[in-house]
Amino acid sequence: MKKVEIIRNGKGENYNYSQDHCFVKLSSDQTNGELCIVEDTLKPGFYLPRHHHKIMTEVFYILDGEVELIFDDQTVVLKQGDTITVPAHIWHAARCENGGKMLTIFKNGQFDKYLERLSQMSNQDFENEDLMKSVAASFDIY
Repeated sequence: MKKVEIIRNGKGENYNYSQDHCFVKLSSDQTNGELCIVEDTLKPGFYLPRHHHKIMTEVFYILDGEVELIFDDQTVVLKQGDTITVPAHIWHAARCENGGKMLTIFKNGQFDKYLERLSQMSNQDFENEDLMKSVAASFDIY
C-alpha cells in the first residue's frame, strides 16, 4: 500500500451468496498477497464444510451472533468479541445456525480473489465437483 484507504461501513467489494454476504475490507492486491480482510454477514443456517489450508492462516473475530468452529477433536462456540486463529494444516468447518457477523483476516491468502472467482461462475459450474475442487485448490482451500 502506498496511500491511506478508507472502506466505510457497508462498503467494499461485495459478494452476496446464498449463505453469506461478504465485503472485502482489504484486498490481497494491496498487500502483495500477505493479508486479506473480509467482513462476513452469515445468514441463518450458514455451514462451511470441513477443509484446510496448506499456506493460509485465518483469524476470525466475531462481531455479532454465535459461530461454531468444528475441529477434529473439539467444537468451539465463539460469541461477540471472541477471536480464534486457525493456522495452516488444521482441518475445520464452521456453522452459524441463527446468523451472525464476523471479520476474517487471511494471512498469506487471496480469499478475496476466490470470492471474485466464485461470483463469475454459473450454477452449472457449481454443480461440477471436479471444477469446484480445482478452483478451491488454486486458492489454497482443500
